Amino acid sequence: MFYSLLRPALFRLDPERAHTLALRALRLRPPGPRASAGRLATRVAGLSFPNPVGMAAGFDKDALVPDELLGLGFGFAEVGSITPLPQSGNPQPRLFRLTPDRAVINRMGFNNGGAEAAAERLRARAAAQESGSGIRGGGIVGVNIGANKDSSDRIADYAHMTRIMAPLASYLAVNISSPNTPGLRALQDEGALTRLLDAVIAARDDTMHETSRPPIFLKVAPDLTPADVDAIARIAMDRRLGALIIANTTLSRDRLSGPHRSESGGMSGAPLRQLALERLRDFRKATGGDLPLVGAGGIGSAEDAWERIRAGASLVQIYSAMVYEGPGIARGIVSGIERLMERDGFQTIEAAVASE
Repeated sequence: MFYSLLRPALFRLDPERAHTLALRALRLRPPGPRASAGRLATRVAGLSFPNPVGMAAGFDKDALVPDELLGLGFGFAEVGSITPLPQSGNPQPRLFRLTPDRAVINRMGFNNGGAEAAAERLRARAAAQESGSGIRGGGIVGVNIGANKDSSDRIADYAHMTRIMAPLASYLAVNISSPNTPGLRALQDEGALTRLLDAVIAARDDTMHETSRPPIFLKVAPDLTPADVDAIARIAMDRRLGALIIANTTLSRDRLSGPHRSESGGMSGAPLRQLALERLRDFRKATGGDLPLVGAGGIGSAEDAWERIRAGASLVQIYSAMVYEGPGIARGIVSGIERLMERDGFQTIEAAVASE
């Protein structure tokens, strides 16, 4: 209710300015109590999640507020995308609300402060956890890694990021599906993807002991052909990835009415829901249930999240919906999933996955 009163004032601000203020507000607010493992607890890729609702990458690009996000009720938080070197991203304006559509278009371009700055903050979390001081550290925090726009060897960038972040991440999310770095989505092609994942896996295995290696998740685009889906699924299973995240933003502009609908960049939010759901079902069929899937894109309610779980997602992620619903959305979706589980007669999240 408080956010509904505040939102009109926030929406009068430039979206990127409002996002910066939201991060500052979270940093000033002591982290609240984290989600506890109850009926919605689930295990994916060897990790124990207190609930299946996560914050997607893009909100906390520089690992500034992972503990604060966990304190909002999220079962996990994904920071990034982070690149080896700092980069300013694309020229502003580059973030647009499509309020009538409950959507967002962004062409941010992996703007972030670089790997070393983010790693320093993540090391401080780990040190706080080890010392038992405060309530920072712990919880499931994934690190979404990317390549610099002007890199001459993007695969080497991902390997470098893996070596830095593997000791600091609950899981690594390899982002090759942002439409805002020219040529990045070409890494989803079969040959390039094979070379990329082999390099990332080798970097992780050389850096970490077998018992402490974080799983590798792969984030893919929704704008894929059936042949793309089959190839990515096969390669991901062959490399024994931890999960696929489906899906990133889309280049499509179907059924948009907002005044910024013609802006270039990736579109997220409610209009992406059906496309992302269809792609999730495609990957569920292609993997035969042998690889965990993370549903993302257009999830704005408990019903959306439950539909994604029933379609095959072991976990779900949100981001754009929080722009419209506010910071209470995680707890609202979690409590809604609990009601839907009871309504449909499921005792665990695992039992509900792919049950449609």
